[in-house]
Amino acid sequence: MSTLAACLIVIATFLVMEGVAWSSHKYVMHGFGWAWHRDHHEPHDRLLEKNDLFALVGAAMSISMFALGSPLVLGADAWAPGTWIGLGILCYGVVYSLIHDGLVHQRWFRWVPRRGYAKRLVQAHRLHHATIGKEGGVSFGFVFARDPAVLKQELKAQSARGIAVVREAVAD
Repeated sequence: MSTLAACLIVIATFLVMEGVAWSSHKYVMHGFGWAWHRDHHEPHDRLLEKNDLFALVGAAMSISMFALGSPLVLGADAWAPGTWIGLGILCYGVVYSLIHDGLVHQRWFRWVPRRGYAKRLVQAHRLHHATIGKEGGVSFGFVFARDPAVLKQELKAQSARGIAVVREAVAD
């Protein structure tokens, strides 16, 4: 496989992972997986959350793809794109950890962005946390963030329709 093809697979996988993350966040974490995700939306003083178990799911996806692409594991039956898909998933996981856990939730470092895209990411995710409970909500992605003003309007509309219970600071 050419270097260009491998790089394109890694980039494509990274981009697809934002869609996978968005849909799993909206439909799994805020659905039947709420038991693991709930503590992420509630104040606590623990280092780890049940929600961190979802990172193990992502790691298992990446490891599985690396194994499918490895001649050491599968010999002649190895599937070369598997290695590059596994790398794309791994890269997404690292960026997710830096942005979501590090920047937005300040688990790994302390920096509050004052402008630019980093500020937009923080604002969008804070608006995601503006709802009480698992119903409704906005901004389920982790790396790409929509305009916070638009997200705030969507939250107000959800609140007005009774879809979401929104904290007072955002509802105003």
